[in-house]
Amino acid sequence: MPPRKQEILADHANNCAPGVSRRWLLTGIASALSLSVAAAIAVVPNRAPDVSARPISESLGTPQFSIAAANDLPFVLEDRVKRGDTLETIFQRFGIKDAEAIRFMQSTESGRLALRQLRAGRPATATVAPDGSLIELTLPQTRGDGNFALERKGASFATKESQQELASIVEMRSGTIRHSLFGATESAGLPDAVATRLAELFGTEIDFRTDLRTGDRFSVVYETLVQEDGRPSGIGRILAAEFVNQGKRHAVVLYRGKDGQEDYYTEDGHSLKQAFLRFPLEFTRVTSGFSQRFHPILKQWRQHKGVDFGAPSGSAIKATSNGTVEFVGVKGGYGNVVILRHRDNISTLYAHMRGFASTVRKGASVSQGDVIGYVGQSGWATGPHLHYEFRVNNVARDPMSIALPTAKPLAKGELHAFKAATENYRKRIALLNPDRTIN
Repeated sequence: MPPRKQEILADHANNCAPGVSRRWLLTGIASALSLSVAAAIAVVPNRAPDVSARPISESLGTPQFSIAAANDLPFVLEDRVKRGDTLETIFQRFGIKDAEAIRFMQSTESGRLALRQLRAGRPATATVAPDGSLIELTLPQTRGDGNFALERKGASFATKESQQELASIVEMRSGTIRHSLFGATESAGLPDAVATRLAELFGTEIDFRTDLRTGDRFSVVYETLVQEDGRPSGIGRILAAEFVNQGKRHAVVLYRGKDGQEDYYTEDGHSLKQAFLRFPLEFTRVTSGFSQRFHPILKQWRQHKGVDFGAPSGSAIKATSNGTVEFVGVKGGYGNVVILRHRDNISTLYAHMRGFASTVRKGASVSQGDVIGYVGQSGWATGPHLHYEFRVNNVARDPMSIALPTAKPLAKGELHAFKAATENYRKRIALLNPDRTIN
């Protein structure tokens, strides 16, 4: 480089601001003065400035918590309402021992209405103190999608003014049996409540103790109930289900008929349940059959025209079929009696009751499994039991041996509405089984 250019560059380099790299400055000026000069310049990596670090500590205030004793904490419980449930049976499962809560529910119009409208298959929740007293109670209702809510107010109770509506989300699951039903449903992410209901629905066709085989398949469409904030709040209804057992396909779908009653039907419109239950009590034993017997009070041989079922006093008595209350009251040696009129000139009689369910009155409609009264020993009875008669054209028949009528299928006029109403559910089941189409 000529001497004059070197002097100019040196002057600029000497006059640069402190901290500015002279090599970078010289390179920039040389490039500006002459594009014809090519300089080989080595790039020096940037170096981070030395930074001194020092720890800073600051005291923060923490919230103070008081830990309640374990025996002071309430319990939050949830259980699905079963068909035929009463306030007593629900309280028994929840471990509630609260006479004031029972009095409120039975003595107030809102409480009695809530008990009449209990919706089977949906969850009831309760907050219970360790001593068994009730704090809060929520019961599912048949009308609409709302719930009846009760909360303690001092020594008494009151219904909640504002209740949170529950939304339902339709979910679909399928699985294959490897070892057991519940093992397969757990692997498929199916809640235990749905798995149990699945076993109940197909229990009349499949013996889940002996009939299951590896490779059997199930599919189910059901509701999950959620609160407004998205939190799950239990399981709703099973909308449709399918079970393939040993190559044979069984399918059911939920349908609300013209009478407003929901029931499960096969895809060709046949009701899943029997027209009549064999037993009007859930846990019982036969103490006297349909035959000649020596009457324990009259002390003479007489025709016993019914069957006696022994059970503890207060046990719930269920209607064995859909029907209409023809008589409710006292009838001689029968004591407290309910007589139900059914289709095809069939009637059933329930005697020696301790009392009647609040919904039972002459002319009222009852559904199969509804509680109509409670076991007692009114009338000519030496101990608590239920006397049950099954009559055809007012002639007593042995309820333990007679061939019980099956439930009637849907009428042809309603079958079209049934197909249309359940098409969406059946399509969902088909989606879980892409190898076939809906019927």
